[in-house]
Amino acid sequence: MNRLIFLLTLLSLTFFSCLAQRVETGLEVLQHNQFSILKGKKVGLITNPTGVNKQLESTVDILFNAPEADLVALYGPEHGVRGDYYAGDQVAFFKDPKTGLPVFSLHGKTKKPTQEMLKNIDILVYDIQDIGSRSYTYISTLGLAMEAAAENNIKMVVLDRPNPLGGLKMEGLVTEPDFISFVSQFPIPYVHGLTVGELARYLNGEGLLKNSAQCDLEVVQMNGWKRSMNFEDTQLPWIPSSPHIPHPHSSYYYPVSGILGELYVYSIGVGYTLPFQLFATEWIDADSLATNLNALALPGLIFRPVHFKPYYSVSKGKMVHGVQVHITDYEKAPLSLIQFYILQESHKLWPDKNVFELCNASRISMFDKVCGSDKIRKTFTQRWLVEDIQPMWYQDIKSFRQKAEPYFLYN
Repeated sequence: MNRLIFLLTLLSLTFFSCLAQRVETGLEVLQHNQFSILKGKKVGLITNPTGVNKQLESTVDILFNAPEADLVALYGPEHGVRGDYYAGDQVAFFKDPKTGLPVFSLHGKTKKPTQEMLKNIDILVYDIQDIGSRSYTYISTLGLAMEAAAENNIKMVVLDRPNPLGGLKMEGLVTEPDFISFVSQFPIPYVHGLTVGELARYLNGEGLLKNSAQCDLEVVQMNGWKRSMNFEDTQLPWIPSSPHIPHPHSSYYYPVSGILGELYVYSIGVGYTLPFQLFATEWIDADSLATNLNALALPGLIFRPVHFKPYYSVSKGKMVHGVQVHITDYEKAPLSLIQFYILQESHKLWPDKNVFELCNASRISMFDKVCGSDKIRKTFTQRWLVEDIQPMWYQDIKSFRQKAEPYFLYN
């Protein structure tokens, strides 16, 4: 009997251990395959602190120490290879102090690797954890790097990682041609539902790179990832992908408030302890706004009154009032429309506070770029009702999903 109990316990521990290790990133698959695709090649690496394995070893260090690979250059996206730059800061050229490798900036005057930067490179590897929203600039860097790889006849390898928003949720209209920018680089929805590997395949296959170029692309797939998974399901360690995305759930909130946050009128919690989870100003009555929002009975959402003083950014050092967004059912919650419901109910309560008049005019342009069109703002501000923009917000999703499905790597 004791032996049977022992065996059952052992089987249970083995089962749950397997569950805990069920997702392997592209980096870990590359390691298990003894870096076979990199053997004998000079490698350039685009990465940041999120490029780690389960043991939290950096992709930089792994490739630098791998005898099969010859890592010769690093390329820094927004926030830098080692994560030592603030949002929007221009990343400078320098030598990585740990490896001595040259680090070329892809966030500053030069956002696309130049021929000089890629000199002597055989393979360009990309390993960055994305958060699933179009305006997050790492995927813009990915596309521009793919263009450079195509133009310089260099192989592009993407080490795939999970989309923390999962592979099912898609929201927002596809970026219109006049609104393509570094914060909306491609004609994809705001919440796109793709892993970076799938997105790379989509850009390549649909001719969406400059001049319809196609690079020699290879995606190192994950093992065990499913489209229905959120990041916690993967049991992978979360490394802050930028200073204001400190936790896996932070990626859920980024599309909740990131568009409205571009106006710098509302504090969205950036500069406080709950980035992207809050909406607050000095003139809001928190209880009234929370009551109005909760009366809408939006699926998967509860709004709680809050009062706080931001430590920096919008309304620094001032007492502001508003609501915290609580997501109670992620699958049902209309993430990216929440900020428009905030505007809708705020306008009902304080019609004299037009955020597009309170903000700097240059911020309206950024708002439109992140939306992917100025039609959302222009239509919405006619009556300040979400119902007026909701059909437009989702009009492209069905056709995009049909176009994207052939490039899916996971079920």
